[in-house]
Amino acid sequence: MSNQRALISVSDKTGLTSFAQRLHEVGVELVASGGTAAQLAGAGLPVTLTEALTGFPELLDGRVKTLHPAIHGGILARRTQEHLAELEQQGLLPIDLVVVNLYPFQQTVAEEGVSLAEAVEQIDIGGVALLRAAAKNFESVTVICDPSDYEKVGRAIADGGPDADTRQALALKAFRHTAHYDTAISEFLVQQELDAASHDDSKEDMPASLQLNLERVQVMRYGENPHQQGAFYRHSNACPAFEQLHGQEMSYNNWLDLDGSWQAAQEFDAPTVAIIKHSNPCGLASADSLANAYDEALASDPVSAFGSIISVNRTLDRATAGRMAKLFVEIVAAPAYEEEALALLRRKKNLRILRANGTVPHPLNVRSVYGGALVQEPDSSQQDFDPSNWRIVTEMQPDASQLADLAFAWRVCRHVKSNAIVYVKNRATVGVGAGQMSRVDSVMLAGHKAGERARGAVMASDAFFPFADGVEAAAAHGIAAVVQPGGSIRDEEVIASCNRLGLVMALTGTRHFRH
Repeated sequence: MSNQRALISVSDKTGLTSFAQRLHEVGVELVASGGTAAQLAGAGLPVTLTEALTGFPELLDGRVKTLHPAIHGGILARRTQEHLAELEQQGLLPIDLVVVNLYPFQQTVAEEGVSLAEAVEQIDIGGVALLRAAAKNFESVTVICDPSDYEKVGRAIADGGPDADTRQALALKAFRHTAHYDTAISEFLVQQELDAASHDDSKEDMPASLQLNLERVQVMRYGENPHQQGAFYRHSNACPAFEQLHGQEMSYNNWLDLDGSWQAAQEFDAPTVAIIKHSNPCGLASADSLANAYDEALASDPVSAFGSIISVNRTLDRATAGRMAKLFVEIVAAPAYEEEALALLRRKKNLRILRANGTVPHPLNVRSVYGGALVQEPDSSQQDFDPSNWRIVTEMQPDASQLADLAFAWRVCRHVKSNAIVYVKNRATVGVGAGQMSRVDSVMLAGHKAGERARGAVMASDAFFPFADGVEAAAAHGIAAVVQPGGSIRDEEVIASCNRLGLVMALTGTRHFRH
């Protein structure tokens, strides 16, 4: 590496000084800009400023530093007689090693309340150009975009320089890095458009194109079934949604069920427990304490709760953990744990214990289908969860207790696969009918699960009743009040049936299909 040249321009200066010292010791000339040059000089290392090569100072508050032929010519030149002669004719020298990482755009936009102007200032231009130029010329140039590669490259330099395979692998990493960076910018600006569109009906609501920037986190033993490969990915540079504290490795189906369980529990303000089986709540309850909420949720369907996924919306205490420990559970997820609760749960060797890492934004839902993907905004409607916005369309009016249970059932309903029917009593599910091909079948299934507990309970339906048979079946189970969106051509027939049966019916005007 003697008589060679390294261009260094980094935002993340982790490990920089020791790596640069290693380069200096083998005779590599150090060229750097701005803060990078200042740090190297401060460490006593000889460093050539980029403006000594370009003949220009940094311009426009540092926006222009390395965008110059003296830099990019030195990087892009092939080590052929013709290219080297052309460099010499222009008084330029080749650059053999490029060490660059980019402005922290992803970290900036992850901060709450960041403005568009603040985000734009963190869009790196020169750094991306340097990485792409060096990666393109990997036959002759080594590119480093990740401080974790300093040690590997440092060892290679000591042995005479990185070989062709190493340079190509580093080039691929650099191209992936810049691709992820550009996608992060695109995703942020798409979200800006979506936010603007939500306030302006004249704008197109969904982006014309969409890039997904995902990085593999876990390769699983298999996917949904043993003959399918599977892996878990998350948005690049995003904070992990959960930290696993104990238990076996998460599986494909574990992650899928956890998604439903966690989102259902976080829907409510009061202490809440969501017990999920195969992506559907088999028990969900709110109470004055997590322990009582757990008892009520389990009572909803104790048979289905065997092998379930349980999420809570509070710090998990010892009393609740003690109750959970009596049941075979695949996963417990909570925002935090009391030490005694964690110690008790850890006695179960295979139990997966997860702690949430705060709120993870998910601006769009994406689902792959044959030939493409379906994209939609999340179902984050809130207005229809306020009973004051409902229409009570029956002669019978709900009392305060019924209205509270109807509101609870309506919230649960959007976390149940359609056709969704939820029976509730005292802020706890007593029967759930999910995923049936007809709504009346879901009513019958919920009634079968509830049994006598359906007497005096309320019912929520995620979509309208196309016929009166659904409310008639519910009345036969003992349901006293119903909440549903309305909108069927037979609404009057359904309302008349409720009046004949002495039921309360509320219409929300909003549907919550979940396929």
